[in-house]
Amino acid sequence: MEIGICVASHVGDIDYVVRAEELGYSHAWLADSQMLWSDCYAALALAATRTSRIRLGTGVAVSATRPAPVTAAAIGSINALAPGRTFLGVGAGNTAMRLLGRKPQRIAAFESYLRALRPLLRGEEVEYEGHPIRHLMPEHGFVNFDDPIPLHVSGFGPRSLGLAGAYGDGAILAMPPTPEVLRGMLAAVRAGADAAGRTLDDAHYPTTALTTISVLDPGEPVDSPRVRAECGAFAMASVHYLYDQWRQFGRPPPAHLASIWEDYRTMLASIPEERLHLRVHAGHNCWVLPEEERFVTRETIEASCLVGTPEDLAARLRALAAAGLSGLMLLPAWEPRYEVLERVARDVLPRIR
Repeated sequence: MEIGICVASHVGDIDYVVRAEELGYSHAWLADSQMLWSDCYAALALAATRTSRIRLGTGVAVSATRPAPVTAAAIGSINALAPGRTFLGVGAGNTAMRLLGRKPQRIAAFESYLRALRPLLRGEEVEYEGHPIRHLMPEHGFVNFDDPIPLHVSGFGPRSLGLAGAYGDGAILAMPPTPEVLRGMLAAVRAGADAAGRTLDDAHYPTTALTTISVLDPGEPVDSPRVRAECGAFAMASVHYLYDQWRQFGRPPPAHLASIWEDYRTMLASIPEERLHLRVHAGHNCWVLPEEERFVTRETIEASCLVGTPEDLAARLRALAAAGLSGLMLLPAWEPRYEVLERVARDVLPRIR
């Protein structure tokens, strides 16, 4: 199994990607959320000039905020700087869209986007909004479409996972809690591929899950202050997502939120509706707001993050790898991110290679 990092894109923190390369991480997936972080392509360009081995790409680019030709040109520019190690992760967008006061892109529009994007990543001509388009001067080095740019499609439900199978060179998944759940996810990917007339080669079709890891010291509990500091931001981002799902679709919260759900809803009830989208995602995947610390519980951590001794983590990852998961991208909280990077490289990477 390969382990990479997911990065809250920051043009002043390229050292983090450099250190990940030095430690042997496989990929750097730079996140795209225009009202939270630096522009992901600006950060990727800087990372490309300071690294030589680690694979670089978006984790994930948001389809609804950039037209497909703009995304193709942006990642093609990165591929000109880092030829042969550039990839594109793309999704319909949750936080990035909600921070604009809008909903994520619908499945039909996302499929149209992928249909146009895939040939553009190969430098081919495509019919786009009623007109033929293609990049006119790739041979002059403005972009690089000669070296393949693998397309990884993010999916969380059966339909979006099906689009990963239909259009992707790989799939990006929510962290599966068990091998059985993972097999169900992969079945949806294969069903999408079958419907599109594609045959996926499991050995060459990467599946990557987003999570973070905290390595326990002997006798340390899952909800220790250190683990809460490392995993709390990711755990709360999962709560934010589930709250959005409840608001938009009326979906009831999962069981692991039972002890905090009413308190969390009550806390947000005083926020004016027109500003709620700004409050829900404050601190997103970087830190936990002081008033939300009480929602970082053992249950919310275990539902979204991988926490255990080195041996336990290795055994769990081997079981997921046997069920078809080929990689992870880790997104620890902002302040302890370097410590997490070092600890996982020391205690986990050698056990799964």
